[in-house]
Amino acid sequence: MALKLPIYLDNHSTTQADPRVVGAMLPYFGQHYGNASSKHHQFGWTAEAAVEKARKQIAALIGAHPGEIIFTSGATESINLALKGAAEAYRSRGTHIITAATEHKAVLDTCKRLMERGFSVTILDVDRFGLVSLNDVRRSITRETILVSIMMANNEIGTIAPVAEIGAICREHDILFHTDAAQAVGKIPIDVRGLSIDLMSFSAHKLYGPKGIGALFVRTVTPRVQLVQQMDGGGHERGLRSGTLNVPAIVGFGAAAEICLREMVGESQRLSSLRDRLVDGITGGLSDVWVNGHPTDRLPNNANITFAGLQADRLIMDMKDIAVSTGSACSSAVPEPSHVLKATGLEDADVHSSIRFGLGRFTTDEEIEYAIRKVVETVRFVRSSSTHQLAHA
Repeated sequence: MALKLPIYLDNHSTTQADPRVVGAMLPYFGQHYGNASSKHHQFGWTAEAAVEKARKQIAALIGAHPGEIIFTSGATESINLALKGAAEAYRSRGTHIITAATEHKAVLDTCKRLMERGFSVTILDVDRFGLVSLNDVRRSITRETILVSIMMANNEIGTIAPVAEIGAICREHDILFHTDAAQAVGKIPIDVRGLSIDLMSFSAHKLYGPKGIGALFVRTVTPRVQLVQQMDGGGHERGLRSGTLNVPAIVGFGAAAEICLREMVGESQRLSSLRDRLVDGITGGLSDVWVNGHPTDRLPNNANITFAGLQADRLIMDMKDIAVSTGSACSSAVPEPSHVLKATGLEDADVHSSIRFGLGRFTTDEEIEYAIRKVVETVRFVRSSSTHQLAHA
């Protein structure tokens, strides 16, 4: 098969919908178009049954009960509902929240909003791998602490947090634990009960499902988590998220989750091998390059690489047939240096020299070999051009 350009290596920002997912969704745009809240006829019953099937598929992927899955428009809305809803529900117990400097902007900006409403927020530093210290988590807890929010896997550097240990600390102190798992669900095994997670946010489009649909896991037993709804209306989704359910997208979400549950182990092994080949090829062919994030406790599809002395934006423009990024697509409306890389201690110049490679289900061996050659050739050319210009300046 001939190599098809351009190559997509930006699977942290979004993924291609799996054709099997699209196939599952199609009947619900036309043949089965009922409103899942219509309780008095077959069209509504069919839609409702499809929604409940998807709820079971998604719950199975994360070790939850189906009734603990609340559908939203995506991880950002789920994060807002989790943090704001919990803060309001437990305000009588305290007003202190703990999070980390490397969190997604959806968490950090939501925490800022809560600070405007009178809550206090401790933002923990991380080490050079992007990990918070468990001792820092413990030391930051006060009698006013009601919630800890630490992401499961970082969207820029791929570092996987010690979620089980953080969950245990929170359980010990009777504090809610929320995790942003948008990058982790479908990529690594997750058992919300074994990890002592109370609230977990994630999206379909990160795991080969459709855009515009996400979920919030809300624990219903030991303890039963209380939230204040952030959207008023018809009382859908246990009263926590009003609005007509997006049945086709929910069906696609469920199908994507079922595929991940079935294929995740083999897929992760394949992607880890391809990722390592990409990293070895680039670092073996170039000097002054290194990988950011934890060397082993990282997502199987992530490689964040610094090319010292070069502008990442320039490299990306010169590699038009490889789709990569400098960081989170969700922050691209406000261009600024990666707060994640800065938090790990990288100098500003190195932050601006870093590129995120995100492999995915449809990435091939041939694409990785091409990417290695293209990156190495481009970096060598840019560096030689810069040296030539300096010599004649």
